[in-house]
Amino acid sequence: MAEAAATVPEGAEQQFDTVILGGEVIDPGAGAIGRYDVGIREGRIAAVKPSLAGARAERVIDARDQIVTPGLIDLHTHVYWGVTYWGIEADPVAARSGVTTWLDVGSAGSYTFPGFRRYIVEPSRVRIYALLNLSSIGLVAPTWEFANLDYCDLELAAQIVERNRDLILGIKARIDRNTTRGVGIRPLELARELADRLGLPLMVHIGFGPPSIDEVAALLRPGDILTHCFTGGTMRILTEDGKVHPVIRELHERGLVLDIGHGAGSFSFPVAEALLEQGLLPDVISSDIHQLAIQGPMFDLPTTLSKFLALGMSLPEVIERATAAPARVIGRQDLGTLKPGSLADVAIFRVEEGDFTFYDVDMTPRRGTKRLVNTLTLLGGEPLPLIPESERPVWAVLPEHQRAILLHRR
Repeated sequence: MAEAAATVPEGAEQQFDTVILGGEVIDPGAGAIGRYDVGIREGRIAAVKPSLAGARAERVIDARDQIVTPGLIDLHTHVYWGVTYWGIEADPVAARSGVTTWLDVGSAGSYTFPGFRRYIVEPSRVRIYALLNLSSIGLVAPTWEFANLDYCDLELAAQIVERNRDLILGIKARIDRNTTRGVGIRPLELARELADRLGLPLMVHIGFGPPSIDEVAALLRPGDILTHCFTGGTMRILTEDGKVHPVIRELHERGLVLDIGHGAGSFSFPVAEALLEQGLLPDVISSDIHQLAIQGPMFDLPTTLSKFLALGMSLPEVIERATAAPARVIGRQDLGTLKPGSLADVAIFRVEEGDFTFYDVDMTPRRGTKRLVNTLTLLGGEPLPLIPESERPVWAVLPEHQRAILLHRR
C-alpha cells in the first residue's frame, strides 16, 4: 500500500485529512460499487466521488488496483485474552484483517464482565461490543459452562446488563452436548427468559447434540441470531433428506439472523453447498476467531469471506455480509458503510487471483480463484499500526486432524 503525507494542488475548494484515491469502492450498504475516491475529515467520511484529485489532503493513500470497503464488522469473536480459554487480542488482528468492529460473544459472564470492560474494551483501539454469557463464569474454560445450573444466575446477569447497556447488545448461550452436559435444554430456556426480560436478542450456538435442533428452534424468535448456521454437526439445519429445516426456514423468513461463525469446528463445505443450492444464504459471515481458529483453517475474516467467493457468492454479496448486515444487527447505521457522515472505518484489500485451496473445519478442501488480502485498515480515519500478537497459550493446540494446516498456512 502506497501512502504519502502529501498535498495535492493548491487552490482546491475541498480539504480533507485523508484522501483514498483510485480504488474500487464496494459499499453495498450505500449502494456504491465502482471506481470512487474517498475523502475523510475529522474521523468521518466526508465525500465519496468519482474524483477528488483536485482536493487538498494531509494524507493521500493510493488504492489503485485494490478494493475499498467499509471497515469490517465481525459479529462472532472471542477477544477476552488472558482470562478465557479462547480469547485473542483484537488490535493486532484488526490491523492486518480490516476488522474495525468486534462483537465478543459470551466470553464474559457476570463475574468476569467488569474485567472485560476495564482490561479489554477500554484499552483497545478497535471498537468492541459484547454479548453476555448467561453462565456467570463465561468461557474461562473450553466448555461445560452450563453443566452446573447454579451458574445461570438471571438476577445477577440482569444487573450486569443494566449497568453496561452501552456495551452489552444481547445474550449468548452455547447449546451442545458439552456445554449442557446433563442438563438438557434448560440453559436455553433460562437464556430465553433473560433475553425477553431485558428486551435483547439471543445468540444461540449449535453443534453436536443433544439437545436437538428441534429443541433449539422451539425457543428461537425473530431478531435472534443462530450462529454456526452452516455447521456439519448433528444439530445442523439440514434434515435427513438434505432439505433446509422447515422451522428454521420459516423463522429466517420472519427475521431470524443466520450467522456463519466459522471457528475451529463449525463450518462445513458440504453443508454450505447444500444450503446455498436451496437458496438459503447466510445473513452474516463471521469468523468465530479464537486461539485455535486463528491458526487455521479459519485464519481470519478475509479468509472466511474468500471461502464464500469460492462457493459462488459475489464480492458485493460477501462484503455486504461483513459490513452493512452486521451493522444492522447491532443497530449501528453509522458503521458498515462509507456514506458521508458515517465513521471513517475503512478497509483496503487486494483481490489476489490464482489457484487457491480452502479448507473447512474437517479439512475438506475446495478450490477457489480469488483471495482477499488486507493491505490497510483505518479506524476513525487513522491507519491502524501493525503490532505483534502475543505468544499463544500452552493449551492453544489444534486438534490432530487440523494440524496439517500449519505446514501450508500461507
